[in-house]
Amino acid sequence: MSYLRFDRTLMINLEESLTREILRTNKSGAYHCTTVVDCNTRKYHGLLVIPVPNIDDENHVLLSSLDETVIQHGAEFNLGLHKYQGNNFSPKGHKYIREFDCEKIPVTTYRVGGVILTKEKIFVHHENRILIRYTLVEAHSATTLRFRPFLAFRSVRQYTNENPTASREYQGVENGIKTCMYAGYPELFMQFNKKNEFHFMPDWYRGIEYPKEQERGYDFREDLYVPGYFEVDIKKGESIVFSAGISETSPRQLKRMFDEAVADRTPRDSFFHCLKNSAHQFHNKQEGEHYILAGYPWFKCRARDLFVSLPGLTLAIDETEEFESIMATAQKAIYDYIAEQPSEYKIYEMDDPDVLLWAVWALQQYAKETNRENCRTKYGQLLEDIMDFFRKRKHNNLFLHENGLLYTNGTDKPVTWMNSTANGRPVIPRTGYIVEINALWYNAMRFIADLFREHNEPLARSLDAQAEVTGVSFVEVFRNEFGYLLDYVDGNMMDWSVRPNMIFAVALDYSPLDRAQKKQVLDIITKELLTPKGIRSLSPKSGGYNPNYVGPQIQRDYAYHQGTAWPWLMGFYLEAYLRIYKMSGISFVERQLIGFEEEITAHCIGTISELFDGNPPFKGRGAISFAMNVAEILRILKLLSKFN
Repeated sequence: MSYLRFDRTLMINLEESLTREILRTNKSGAYHCTTVVDCNTRKYHGLLVIPVPNIDDENHVLLSSLDETVIQHGAEFNLGLHKYQGNNFSPKGHKYIREFDCEKIPVTTYRVGGVILTKEKIFVHHENRILIRYTLVEAHSATTLRFRPFLAFRSVRQYTNENPTASREYQGVENGIKTCMYAGYPELFMQFNKKNEFHFMPDWYRGIEYPKEQERGYDFREDLYVPGYFEVDIKKGESIVFSAGISETSPRQLKRMFDEAVADRTPRDSFFHCLKNSAHQFHNKQEGEHYILAGYPWFKCRARDLFVSLPGLTLAIDETEEFESIMATAQKAIYDYIAEQPSEYKIYEMDDPDVLLWAVWALQQYAKETNRENCRTKYGQLLEDIMDFFRKRKHNNLFLHENGLLYTNGTDKPVTWMNSTANGRPVIPRTGYIVEINALWYNAMRFIADLFREHNEPLARSLDAQAEVTGVSFVEVFRNEFGYLLDYVDGNMMDWSVRPNMIFAVALDYSPLDRAQKKQVLDIITKELLTPKGIRSLSPKSGGYNPNYVGPQIQRDYAYHQGTAWPWLMGFYLEAYLRIYKMSGISFVERQLIGFEEEITAHCIGTISELFDGNPPFKGRGAISFAMNVAEILRILKLLSKFN
């Protein structure tokens, strides 16, 4: 029994199948994303979506979709599916689907009368090329396949519409054609491993709609250009491979290329393997540098997300070399930032006040998974330089006060992961002494002091003395008489909202709280913030609770951190739980993970959505695959394995 398999009953029910998406990437920024029935429901969906650096810093949809038609005895059966105005779907090819399996690669099985046809899709790693293999499993008479490509040639942020400037020109290449709709774009090569006929019949398919964009309050309609169609005969038992890429390939190599790509994939036959496969999707190697994308389909590499997700996406699946490769790029970006130099590295938001503290935390996880001496040798100088940067007050929005706490101004611009804005202002203006920033600061000092204790005693003593002052102030400033921690404090302004950010003072290796204080914090979070899909960003008992991330942009911005549940926070919550309850907490942790295993087949299959509504039924929202979420669940699975 396949772990990711959907039968005919689900596939032909569009209310069920259109909510399930698939994502495949090439680990270099390009991706393929659509629904399990191959009907695009977002402007970000496409068969071949790639970066085009000479145009901008966005991804671009070149090939939106490829409609297949089975022809027998002159009768045509179109397997495509598009949504048009008035909830009209055409040509309703989903009714021929008998099964969809995505254990290793996406495989769709169609049945048209006596014809059984399978379609398998795979993205070639580190190359802007998608391959599709069609196999005629059963047929009782001569069969022809027709392929009609739908072209967009536009940014994922925009739409294309019928226009006279789009080029209709094309040139023949071996077993296919190449074409380019607009200047500045690369040519798109569409080839088969078998000779075929291309019929030039240019036309625009008008008014194709994307319901997910409509739900989000955006424009949702566009026109797609179809230059014509390919026709090729196929025999029972025969496989035909289609290639779409930005360079010409040898048709004779396509079958071998497909087989090699399949052999390189991690089977998604368990919860862990799904998450491991998903972890690989976030890697982005470009121009010799190695990044982690924050999520799909619209996020870039964000500094905080990179450091938070780095241990889970690499160390938790025993890929230490990948950690080191990504950190090599991140380290160069950190030094550019510290030196106040323009950076050529594509890591955004490096100036956020908590980012370098998260970098220290990521290196702390590296020290735990390898060994401390290795970490000190490899990253000791970086850690010293980061600490020096803070202690000499060089950060332009993070100030070390005499009480040992770090102060930041967050009134005009968001400074933490709770970064939603409305009308140019933070929805949650967290400012002053922020609880997780100072928990990370205390943890960083203690960790680096221990790391250098035998090699730089003066530094260790200095950091220990500083941490003592910070620890006392932390408890005095943040802890209230109800046993939980204030979210932020700015002079007489104190935020009494019950938020999840206090969990870091319990989960981190070094904490200024004693065990009883930690347990009080954990209990409050358990009672008010815990859901099956993550930790709420705000308690239902606090003012402004807004748990449903729905509606147009402004409505979603106000709900983003006002009660929605975040899976990545569950990682730190469960780590904190194990710190308090140790072996006796294992069964509780295992039960909490069940909620995420259910998600593997519910939204973007094989991965975890960005956030969830804070109230039942806890529906997945936002980006369809989010790096920090996948990373933290993987990290907890690794932590659990150490108890066994």
